[in-house]
Amino acid sequence: MSSRPFTHLHCHTHYSLLDGASSIPKLVQRAKDHGMNSLAITDHGNLHGALEFYRECRQQDINPIIGYEAYIAPDSRFEKSAGSQKGSNFHLTLLAQNRVGFKNLIKMASAAYLEGFYFKPRIDKQLLEQHSEGLVCLSGCVSSEFNQAILKGFGDVPQLDKAIEVSQWFQKIFDDRYFIEVMNNGVELQRMVTEGAVDVAKQLGIPMVATNDVHYVNREDADAQDV
Repeated sequence: MSSRPFTHLHCHTHYSLLDGASSIPKLVQRAKDHGMNSLAITDHGNLHGALEFYRECRQQDINPIIGYEAYIAPDSRFEKSAGSQKGSNFHLTLLAQNRVGFKNLIKMASAAYLEGFYFKPRIDKQLLEQHSEGLVCLSGCVSSEFNQAILKGFGDVPQLDKAIEVSQWFQKIFDDRYFIEVMNNGVELQRMVTEGAVDVAKQLGIPMVATNDVHYVNREDADAQDV
């Protein structure tokens, strides 16, 4: 068994507006209390908490991983005719490997607000192609394009062709920096997509990453976050 500690790679803070309930100091302290030596921040659609998170992690001797849960447009970020928030974006987890990756996150997050805003600040695949250097890409939560493709093909014999097509596109762009993300928060939709996600990962030889889609620090914070 590996002696390396677990690292949370999908964490939301209160900068995930109307969604996250974790204050950055409490989140970082919790990671330290559990013996973790690194931690990621992946707020929805913005990097507002990146500097505070970086400073807090450094103070606590935690390696900060700056990330971003992007809203990605189904087509072009300039296309704004979906008619509803649900059809206007997918989710995608992006993590900076280095300074170049962080700069690319900044460029995309800025473009999301200035060019792609439609219900949410959105990037698109064109931006990902242009700014993929220095970034690690995880396939995302149940609201990702990858997992939505699995859900649409869900049945007695799941149809994974679309999910495979989606993964191959990201694999082409990110190469060995693309990972299939799996979660188990006791949510039924997560259970439904996991088997298909594992099948796709095996078929394409893509490594998997387990994340936890953290939205609050302590169990007793759940009700406050739900409000």
